[in-house]
Amino acid sequence: MTSPLKLSPSDQEHLIDKLQVFKIHGRDKRGRKVLCIIGKLFPARLVTTEVLNKYLEEKIFANLKDKPFSVVYVNTGVQGNENFPGTSTLRSIYDAIPINVRDNLEAVYFVHPGLQSRLFLATLGRVIFTGGMYRKLQYVNRVEFLWNHVRRNEIEFEIPEFVFDHDEELEHRPMMEYGLESDHRRAYGTPSVDSAVSMYSMRCIA
Repeated sequence: MTSPLKLSPSDQEHLIDKLQVFKIHGRDKRGRKVLCIIGKLFPARLVTTEVLNKYLEEKIFANLKDKPFSVVYVNTGVQGNENFPGTSTLRSIYDAIPINVRDNLEAVYFVHPGLQSRLFLATLGRVIFTGGMYRKLQYVNRVEFLWNHVRRNEIEFEIPEFVFDHDEELEHRPMMEYGLESDHRRAYGTPSVDSAVSMYSMRCIA
């Protein structure tokens, strides 16, 4: 993850909050809390690993240390260094997760994995996510299948519209899912990270 040149640590934390990359809301079918992560909204080029770890420790992990929980990670629209933090950052985040929080994580629902993500997780993922974490991963190819695992009425409104749009596109272009057809349209009807950051900067940092 490249080092940001314009934002102070407090501004970086404010940005993560504003973009709502991480949000604890609703429960899965087993009654566990759900941490929803929208990968496309993560400002990888503007947030340092240190700030991210501090944010997660204070704002997220502190609320997940007492009871079992699950994660819904939405991979739709994640591309390279635009919004993917990188393997070294992923390893740093994993190492920084408190043991009790790591033990409480019982399932990771990975929405719209795609071929590249599957290959990455099948190789480097096994190295990065040790201690049984990899076995908790479940691929979810369509949002409609996510409702088999989480309570739809509590989670659906947390999923951005571009994710549902991608579901529809996969119905008409199924080979995209296996990397056999390129996804040349990335405008899913929601602001990109860059545009979101621009809007954020124009409004000034409170």
